Amino acid sequence: MTETPAKNTALTYRDAGVDIDAGNALVELIKPAVKSTLRPEVLTGLGGFGGLFQLNVERYQQPVLVSGTDGVGTKLLLANQFARHDTIGIDLVAMCVNDILTSGAEPLFFLDYFATGSLRPERAAEVIAGIAEGCRQAGCALIGGETAEMPGLYEGEEYDLAGFAVGVVERASLIDGAGIRAGDRLLGLCSSGPHSNGYSLIRTVLERSGADPQRALPGAAPGTTLADALMAPTRIYVTRVLDLLKACPVAGLAHITGGGLTENIVRIIPAGLGIEIDLAAWQPPPVFGWIKQQGNISEAEMLRTFNQGVGMVLVVAAEHADAARRHLDAAGETVLDIGAVNAARADARVRYRNR
Repeated sequence: MTETPAKNTALTYRDAGVDIDAGNALVELIKPAVKSTLRPEVLTGLGGFGGLFQLNVERYQQPVLVSGTDGVGTKLLLANQFARHDTIGIDLVAMCVNDILTSGAEPLFFLDYFATGSLRPERAAEVIAGIAEGCRQAGCALIGGETAEMPGLYEGEEYDLAGFAVGVVERASLIDGAGIRAGDRLLGLCSSGPHSNGYSLIRTVLERSGADPQRALPGAAPGTTLADALMAPTRIYVTRVLDLLKACPVAGLAHITGGGLTENIVRIIPAGLGIEIDLAAWQPPPVFGWIKQQGNISEAEMLRTFNQGVGMVLVVAAEHADAARRHLDAAGETVLDIGAVNAARADARVRYRNR
């Protein structure tokens, strides 16, 4: 904690808790990670007032830019509690690029916002290295960001993250769900765990259970602790989904975030239609069973809060479903046939079977 200078002493910004030298040190630490994400379209490096990206308009007839912004939520508190700062940046990128992917967009560039009470360059560099890794996984460039040191607003070394992504899609290839029809299949892509949603509830369960996060998680792979399962970074689906879109028609894409399976899929389903999900089609990863049991949480609440092991859902016409599955299987993806689109019922647009 910064000591209060004596009265009438000449003050500096550092006396007020903001260390400009630490900010400059951070820029030098992250330059290699940022450079590793750059694409040919990037015109500037770090240090400018804005990131420049020259869109190659010759690649498109009618390019549509798609943007998305998000954060990581209270998963950040567990990152601090468990001292795991190297993958939380992947979560940040994933939450943004998976969102714009649902329009069929290829992520082009990303910007981050890192805010803290007291800047520790080594820790911040660890976080930003994770952001760079997420950008590499998504194929987008980290072209800029902002580091804000704000003592009084944040306590000590605690920090917050936000991100912003821009992608592009050909207008004729834009995915908006308008072509979804009754009989279409719902194909789920596996998640790595809770991803970045429901962590306020998870932290309450952790506190109530008194569980040791460093103990092995029952039912999980050998050596996997509860902390490992809770901090597993959000999967980035960009590469495999964009590859699929070149080979097979997809009518809709839903990123399963806050609101879980119950609320996210139906967001892309046209009026008059609903969905039926078969809960027997897959087994959620053990971490969800632990959360449900330790928190005494109802199944309906689990389905409305968490992804339950399904991080992205593709809506595919029945005649294309087998081809889509084969294509994704060949790429190493585990595909779950979790249900279908049907006529909406007056009582509910989302129905579950085998509850």
